Amino acid sequence: MKNIIIDINVLMDFVFQRSGHESAALILKLCYEKKVRGIVCAHEITTLAYFLTKQMKDKYKIKKTLSDFLDMFEVIEAGTEILRQALFSPISDYEDAVIEASAKTRKVDYIVTRNLNDFKHSSVKALTPEKMLDLLRDYLPSA
Repeated sequence: MKNIIIDINVLMDFVFQRSGHESAALILKLCYEKKVRGIVCAHEITTLAYFLTKQMKDKYKIKKTLSDFLDMFEVIEAGTEILRQALFSPISDYEDAVIEASAKTRKVDYIVTRNLNDFKHSSVKALTPEKMLDLLRDYLPSA
């Protein structure tokens, strides 16, 4: 089974039905069905909660969305070791460096992101949702 970390931009594509949300939805479906092990970093959940609160006024829907994600994904807590590793990452954006350090710690196969440039120096391969789906095509329903 593939282990993938989902970057927040992919989660937001799905939640807010932004461009590319169809691919994001298929990735999340594979995580939900446990065909791949979907992983997120704890800070992504808190950041998503912030954006949900800005966009939605229904507190029940916000909590339901977050709860569904907590059920669907494994969550990596960023402790001192991961945060320190991120300080010395070749990735310049600290938040992305935390994702990379988390991915290395969990021996993740891929980081799924819309922002490949942010992870160009990552030791864990980053793929767009579409490229990830190409690798996982055997798990997708036939068209």
